[in-house]
Amino acid sequence: MPLIVDLLLPRTPISHQSKNVEHKRAWRDFVYGRAMQVWPTKPLIDCDLKFTMVYLTSDRDAGDINNFVKPVQDALCSLIYADDAMIMDISAHLRVCESQHSMGLPALLANACDLGQPCVYVAISDSGDLQEEFV
Repeated sequence: MPLIVDLLLPRTPISHQSKNVEHKRAWRDFVYGRAMQVWPTKPLIDCDLKFTMVYLTSDRDAGDINNFVKPVQDALCSLIYADDAMIMDISAHLRVCESQHSMGLPALLANACDLGQPCVYVAISDSGDLQEEFV
């Protein structure tokens, strides 16, 4: 599945369950701003995508990874992809920073692991055949 774009969000993410509207808005704006730096073109249209997210943290009780995915997806909608219905595959991971080995990881993610700070790595790629997921 060829990579289309990846980005690093060096900050602790906000859960979609957060009641603090200001924090949610600030997180959305931060994600959008960082994405604009790496995606200065029009949104993708009419293609199937895979959304991959890795949340690196030092907190073993950081929360449910599923709750952190949706705000990032929503922030990227209309910037990188025209509609979040284009996302056919989702891969989400929560890892404790100090337990990571960065060999074999994408460069941005490897650098984030080496820094040991809370951050979110996001990659958008072409969605492949379902069989590729099980090889």
